[in-house]
Amino acid sequence: QVQLVESGGGWVPAGDSLTLSCAGQESIGAMAWYRQAPGKQREQREFVALISRDGNTKYQGSVRGRFTITRNTDNNIVYLQITNLQPEDSAIYYCDEPRSGSWGQGTQVTVGT
Repeated sequence: QVQLVESGGGWVPAGDSLTLSCAGQESIGAMAWYRQAPGKQREQREFVALISRDGNTKYQGSVRGRFTITRNTDNNIVYLQITNLQPEDSAIYYCDEPRSGSWGQGTQVTVGT
């Protein structure tokens, strides 16, 4: 297991931007972001984006264009930039390392109107 720590969440007004961070305590491989909307169970977490170790990316179709996943491999950090936030983006955002099955504790994003 790799310890992962997310940060950067908070309350933001609709239309604003936010950048989430996920820091690993050791070297990390491909990384993914998921989100869990209010009232949803862990099993209903929604895939958002993934980035491979060499920088290839994949996005869920509905977030393409507003979400950007990047990484700083040397510092074991993965970022998720979200622009033009909408109320439906409100969720707890989690990072995941599929190789080890490690998850962070999540960071709450709340988008107000």
